[in-house]
Amino acid sequence: MNAEHVDIHVKGKPVRAVSTCVDGRTVIASGKWLKTAAVMDEELLEGEIVQNPDLFVSTLKTSELRADIFTFAQKVPDTTPKHKYHLEWDNAAVIPISTFSDWWEKRAEYDVRKAVKRAKKLGVVVKLSEYNDEFVEGICRIYNESPLRQGSLFTHYQKDFDSVKRENSTYLERSAYIGAYYNDELIGFIRMVYVGSIATTLQVISQKKHFDKKPTNALIAKAVEVCEMRGVSHFVYGSYVYNDPNSSLTEFKRRNGFEPMFLPRYYIPMTLKGKIALRANLHHQAAAWIPGPILGQLRRIRSLWYSRKVQSLSEAL
Repeated sequence: MNAEHVDIHVKGKPVRAVSTCVDGRTVIASGKWLKTAAVMDEELLEGEIVQNPDLFVSTLKTSELRADIFTFAQKVPDTTPKHKYHLEWDNAAVIPISTFSDWWEKRAEYDVRKAVKRAKKLGVVVKLSEYNDEFVEGICRIYNESPLRQGSLFTHYQKDFDSVKRENSTYLERSAYIGAYYNDELIGFIRMVYVGSIATTLQVISQKKHFDKKPTNALIAKAVEVCEMRGVSHFVYGSYVYNDPNSSLTEFKRRNGFEPMFLPRYYIPMTLKGKIALRANLHHQAAAWIPGPILGQLRRIRSLWYSRKVQSLSEAL
């Protein structure tokens, strides 16, 4: 099987990745000294990600992808392990959907309900939006508000209109766009993709200058309402914890009624190097080896450095 190439985005930046097709799935590989293969956009694909893992890996080994390890996960809400491969646990931030009132009364904390009411009182209008050029222009304004987001360089900052339009239109036929508007101007949006009975977010972002109007809380509330109307069983907002369990993002998700759901992720070695790396627990990124307090301090230093760099560039203009 010949290797091909596919365009993907890593932290918002376009990357040309080596790929191959197995059983109708596009498989890409990442890493330098240890190459790990995974199904592209696995969380957005409908049906089983890999129906027959043994056959899938056997076919993958004949490709020119030359990966050392293949990994795939079960999807929400399938939490019971089905296979006997090396297993670790992914965590997803999930709201089980029954009714909006159930979320409002039992899951959303008091300060979240207060924030949603404040947004409405201050004139924020939240609604399902059509994905057109006007909406894309609004996304561009949100992206270009600041070169920094959550203490890091914002990779979408100053992207051109065509790139923003293209990147936000994947899986268009299964996407829903919810906009938060103030004085008829888009100040925040959520993009959800429906995967069977699941709705998963691809972006949740609002302008920082309108933080006082609480548009993000209002967007989450509207998303829950839309999920109920659509008959969605679970609303997923990325991982519950990425690296720091005490991060502001995890706390935001918790207060907005998301809970962690643990999903089996499997790792299958395909080469001797892969077997050794898996046995020695060397298949994770370097950040996984750094103790939490040290990693947090490094992030604070990075955030400070980025802030000073942006300030210096602004003063020079």
